[in-house]
Amino acid sequence: MDPDGGPRVPEQRSPAGPGETGELRFSVLGPVRAWRGGKALPPGSPQQRAVLAALLLREGRTATSAELIDALWGAEPPSQALATVRTYASRLRKVLGPESGAGAPGSEAGPGGLVSESGGYALRVGPEALDLSVAQELATDADKARAADQRTQARALIHQALGMWDGESLANVPGPYAETQRTRLEEWRLQLTETRLEMDLELGSHMETISELTALTADHPLRERLRELLMLALYRSGRQAEALAVYADTRRLLTEELGVDPRPELARLQQRILRADAELAGPAEDADQPAAVPRPAQLPATVPDFTGRVSCVRDLGAQLAGAGGTVMAVSALAGIGGVGKTTLAVHVAHEARPHFPDGQLYVDLQGAGGRAAEPETVLGSFLRALGTPDSAIPDSLDDRSALYRSALDGRRVLVLLDNARDAAQVRPLLPGTEGCAALVTSRVRMVDLAGAHLVDLDVMSPEEALLLFTRIVGEERVAAERKAALDVVSACGFLPLAIRIAASRLGARRMWTVSVLAEKLADERRRLDELQAGDLAVKSTFELGYGALEPAQARAFRLLGLADGPDLSLAAAAAMLDLPPRVTEELLESLVDTSLLESAAPGRYRFHDLVRLYARVCAERDEDASSVREDALSRLLDFYLSTAARVFALERPGDRVVDDLEPTAHEGLSFNDRQAALDWLYTEADCLLACARQAALGGRLRRAADLLWAAKDLAESGANAKQYEGVALTARKAAHRAGDQRAEGRARAMLTNVHLVAGRYDEADEEARQATLLARAADDRTTIPWADNDRGMIALIQGRFQEGESFLLRAVEASRTDGNLMREASALVNLSRHQLLVNQTGKAIELAEHCIGIYERIGVPLRLANARYALGLALTRAGRYDAALSQLDEALSTFGKNRQRLWEGASMFRMAEAHLAAGRPARAAQHAEQALAYGCIGGDPIRAAVLTVLGRALSSLGQTDRARVCWHEALTLFEQCGSPEADGVRRLLSPVSAA
Repeated sequence: MDPDGGPRVPEQRSPAGPGETGELRFSVLGPVRAWRGGKALPPGSPQQRAVLAALLLREGRTATSAELIDALWGAEPPSQALATVRTYASRLRKVLGPESGAGAPGSEAGPGGLVSESGGYALRVGPEALDLSVAQELATDADKARAADQRTQARALIHQALGMWDGESLANVPGPYAETQRTRLEEWRLQLTETRLEMDLELGSHMETISELTALTADHPLRERLRELLMLALYRSGRQAEALAVYADTRRLLTEELGVDPRPELARLQQRILRADAELAGPAEDADQPAAVPRPAQLPATVPDFTGRVSCVRDLGAQLAGAGGTVMAVSALAGIGGVGKTTLAVHVAHEARPHFPDGQLYVDLQGAGGRAAEPETVLGSFLRALGTPDSAIPDSLDDRSALYRSALDGRRVLVLLDNARDAAQVRPLLPGTEGCAALVTSRVRMVDLAGAHLVDLDVMSPEEALLLFTRIVGEERVAAERKAALDVVSACGFLPLAIRIAASRLGARRMWTVSVLAEKLADERRRLDELQAGDLAVKSTFELGYGALEPAQARAFRLLGLADGPDLSLAAAAAMLDLPPRVTEELLESLVDTSLLESAAPGRYRFHDLVRLYARVCAERDEDASSVREDALSRLLDFYLSTAARVFALERPGDRVVDDLEPTAHEGLSFNDRQAALDWLYTEADCLLACARQAALGGRLRRAADLLWAAKDLAESGANAKQYEGVALTARKAAHRAGDQRAEGRARAMLTNVHLVAGRYDEADEEARQATLLARAADDRTTIPWADNDRGMIALIQGRFQEGESFLLRAVEASRTDGNLMREASALVNLSRHQLLVNQTGKAIELAEHCIGIYERIGVPLRLANARYALGLALTRAGRYDAALSQLDEALSTFGKNRQRLWEGASMFRMAEAHLAAGRPARAAQHAEQALAYGCIGGDPIRAAVLTVLGRALSSLGQTDRARVCWHEALTLFEQCGSPEADGVRRLLSPVSAA
């Protein structure tokens, strides 16, 4: 519906004001209604609406009185049928307004387009006034767009057409004519839906369609086209066994219900799936390329003053041009830092673009630093650039690499892998298909990269170096001082990066002559004495820029290079330098001008990895005392800890944990609302966790552990769980070595949370047990109740109900003693789960409702969602399914707003359970599919539970073969984690159960 309540028709005019007239609009795709301008007209009795519908569906043609009588009453009209029809027509004239319609010669013109002609009536309005006509026009346009291979546009048009419906067609309109037309319109609606789903699959949205197709096949079990689309979607999502099970279910159903076999198209699809037909892996064509098959163009801009390297450009260009006739062309450039590998590779890649019409991929693998890019992360980015939706990207490196090669099959794509660490990092990122090519740069010579064309890049020749310097500085300045210019490039060691930095600095200082720069460079005290081997060989280049810095710039350069994060925000840099943000920004922007710092985005700054190493050398060499470096890192840690604590406090008002965190000297950032706080936390996640790791390794253990605690949402959301776990392990080990029981206990408490989220309950219990022991030894009263709460939840999950209750009651008592209402409510929510598990459903509901009241009073939306989730479970057990679904739906919405994707998945799982218990297996299957796509809190054990519920829903729908595939996968997962629930799944799979 449109905002004004009218039907969905394009280009509506503004509603008419009082006393004015507006255009008539009608709807039949839903309830039969009429509007004039923006005002809804009285619909009249059901029979009057039936007359209106009959006239509208005749598209202006005259309906005789006899035809209208037959439409309303069929073969048994009442005795006064003719008079009744005339009464309805008269009422419609009054309702439709003051304007008169044009009648035929000899006809009586009626208002509002209703025409009385001899023997009948006609309603003549423009096609744009009826929602059905608009939908038909959109569907026709979609057919034309699809015929022209404009599939994205076609899908959008079909979406618009389907959007014209507002419920069942001709809803609640009586009469045999309305019933016939309703059946016709709903069949057309289903055909449009099938067409849209077909185009979804053509455009690669395989996983996204499974949930909808599962629900549709449940509603229309004998509709083979839907089954065919579901088989294809499952197969393309890597679920071959389920796809084949759908066919088996369909064949059995058709035999039992109709006594026929599946249609040939369905049988052929089954055979193709059995053969793993390569053509089924994706869309048959690359039509509508911009949306369906993106052409990535990720190459960085080439420098306008690229100079020299003629033989290398020719050699590499020939290698790339010949990629079409080989399995894969791989060229690897090696050389010392600053020699111009990236500049050359980008230049060659741009020249080779015509040979790779399907796109170019680029990544900086950060191999020169201590934290090289992980291949699985890079593959995820590449797959997204190639059009793969997030939900279709697998988790493991091998699976991502295989999907990446499949996505490149049949396409001509150039991949530029810049700054690689070694061949092992590169191998998973190579296309491996004919027509594609990879260009690799690295500081190491990749002799172990099989089949690669190796190129060793040396420094520039003196002539090339001088030409590069001239192009940057200007011909006029260099021509007047040619010898001095030669001295400059010689002092730079003919390294391109060194030359570029020196020339840029001279270009920015118009009062300097080239001789002045040459004199400065001639003083070896301003440069490294000699070039050295390996990574530090480019120090001489960076020394040129560093030596010319003002003292404040040099200090900022040295100190900012100490941070381990991938970049720094302006606020973090200001804290680290202990300067106001405005002064800090001026310093950082001046460093950007010298090319010693990069501006990654507005307000964010980063070092090139080699420049960062050089900055640290400068800090160790030029700072008078190590305390200066330690103080800078301490200020950065304080900034992250205090700001993360503010986020924690906004998320959990009243939680006393923030009062027991280590004190900081920096007050951190403040936020106007929760959304801004969450934005900061997730934006800074990588930098924050890197800071925590660096602090733990640097001996700042307690603040490192507290930073992990303040940022615990990063682990619970699943977004940064792997990185968070690694940092927590580092902090735990470092604290253990140092004998800091408080820090170790808190690190273990955070690891407990990580293991709980992942479903590793034995590991979680052990970490929580150790955390409790350490906290008692350190008299850390904050950690003990949290550990007790977690241990209580673990015990419940593992079936140790009495022990779990004991832990939770201790957590409640300790929280009440401390006056920590937030922590008390958290433990009470888990106690609600305990009551449910021991069959005290009423008490479970009471406790959950009590917690909802607490969270509503103190205003904690995310924790309120946890309580609603618990209440939803209890209400489901009580058989109050609609009330349970209402609570779970509210929880789902809140989890989504707070970026808690795993909790969203868990909510969908519980909604699936409620629908199944309520006897709605189709809805249950739909929600279970969504839960699988999102993932759930609890890892593999919960995934197995979701698969079990999905199987039960499918079995209820008669899809027993697909159900058994789900149960087999669930059984495997339950057995791997040693869950007793495996027995229940075995019973489902037993012949007796099947019978």
